[in-house]
Amino acid sequence: MAIRIKICGITTFQDAEAAVSSGAHALGFILVRKSPRYVDPDRVRDIVRQLPPFVQSAGVFVNEDPGRVGELISHCGLDLVQFHGEESPSCCKRFETRAVKAFRVKGIDILDEIRAYEGSVRAVLLDSWSSGAHGGTGKSFDWSIARRVVEALTVPVILAGGLDVSTVSKAISLVRPFGVDVSSGVEKAPGIKDRELVKEFIKKVNQAAKGFINQKYLAE
Repeated sequence: MAIRIKICGITTFQDAEAAVSSGAHALGFILVRKSPRYVDPDRVRDIVRQLPPFVQSAGVFVNEDPGRVGELISHCGLDLVQFHGEESPSCCKRFETRAVKAFRVKGIDILDEIRAYEGSVRAVLLDSWSSGAHGGTGKSFDWSIARRVVEALTVPVILAGGLDVSTVSKAISLVRPFGVDVSSGVEKAPGIKDRELVKEFIKKVNQAAKGFINQKYLAE
């Protein structure tokens, strides 16, 4: 099974189109106003409406009111909700079939926190710890911890944090995640993608995935 690829921090249809034509399976839209990659919900809706079938759209939120999240899902036509704040398992459960919960990794003790969300989310995302940001820092973390999380959980694990064309192959070989998520690693500036980097990143992911089948995520 191919490793799923999400390009996050999309702000224009041109970047969305380039990512999809290069082989991205999902696109992420930052709906957090203080983020340098914030994109207006009306623009998200316009981009999502033009996406081809089988390409998923994800809205990224940080400690947003659940009612507002529901409104934006409907308004934008989003397939998935990616929570990057301190959202509780019960909050995620409200969006269970759509929810991805992100965790910022300091050490293996994060596993106990993640376990509380099994049954409330479709997947978990592992990102780098930062005291000043909820994601998009471009910093990596100890991938051996990510591998232990993958082995321990029953839900799919998406790897993020410090991924770019120079690191993603090694990360995949060590972690063997369900998917990878990249934002700053393929940018010229926050919210502006470098299309050649996007293309090369996706090529590297597909090359790294060759030669093994991730049996953990195949339906029995």
